[in-house]
Amino acid sequence: MTLRNVAALVWDGVAPFEFGVLCEAFGLDRREDGVPLLDFAVCAPEPGPVAFSLGFTINVEHGMERLEEADLIGIPAMRRSRPLPAGVAEALRRAHDRGARLLSVCSGAFALGDAGLLDGLECTTHWKYTDELAARYPEAKVVPEVLYVDSGQIVTSAGTAAGLDATLHIWRQEYGAQVASAVARRMVVPPQRDGGQAQFIARSVPELEADTLAPLLAWIVENLDQPLDVGTLARRSLMSPRTFARRFKAETGATPHSWVTSQRVLRAEELLETTDRSVEWIADEVGFGNAATLRHHFARVRGLSPQAYRRRFAC
Repeated sequence: MTLRNVAALVWDGVAPFEFGVLCEAFGLDRREDGVPLLDFAVCAPEPGPVAFSLGFTINVEHGMERLEEADLIGIPAMRRSRPLPAGVAEALRRAHDRGARLLSVCSGAFALGDAGLLDGLECTTHWKYTDELAARYPEAKVVPEVLYVDSGQIVTSAGTAAGLDATLHIWRQEYGAQVASAVARRMVVPPQRDGGQAQFIARSVPELEADTLAPLLAWIVENLDQPLDVGTLARRSLMSPRTFARRFKAETGATPHSWVTSQRVLRAEELLETTDRSVEWIADEVGFGNAATLRHHFARVRGLSPQAYRRRFAC
């Protein structure tokens, strides 16, 4: 299903930031940046005023009948202790049955659980609520601490900024790396965080920029064809390999190997979209060394071969 129509479903108690994530990601006109315009609407169980968790309200024009035409339904964070409004669970199940994709942000996952749509699926939510999610829906396979989980038709994400990561993931799946990067640039967020990264760092990052790994991360992205093993990067950072690996995980939420691999896959996506270079050439250019290694990592991360990705997204 090509993503063309998106609905955000809200009711009293909705969290404003997570609602804003859906509006920012899917509701803006970015055609001047080469991003397809989506038909975006906000829906509620009943049209009219909807109260946010912070005390203000918005007026929602559409009822749940608008969900019937949506390719993607987004559910922002809601109050977990309240039962679903009448008809919401049935509407979500009906949308799922006809093939619509469902995305939850933070505690929006509990609405999917109440609708019985998480049974047997890997899923996540904000790290503070993962134990509760697992207890309330024992048939769900809750993955704690990750940014988001893509279980195919259902995508669940952690709190706040992790919702942006999940929306960019969906843009990338539907329209490719170039479009996802354009959306990310307009939102002024990095496009490269994979779902498996940790939701939070192990300790606070020092405030002084010189003491962080930000300059090294920028250098890595510009030098993906170079040897980027832990030993090499540790020497460049004037640290022991053990200290460097620990510091890298603390600052990025990922191991050096997984972070570098994700950057190489992202760069390979861009080259597959924008050039007609061979897979072998691209593999060497992004640091995988040979086409077989690129195919292996690409298939693991994206679920399809480089050739299939090029056929789908090439300019």
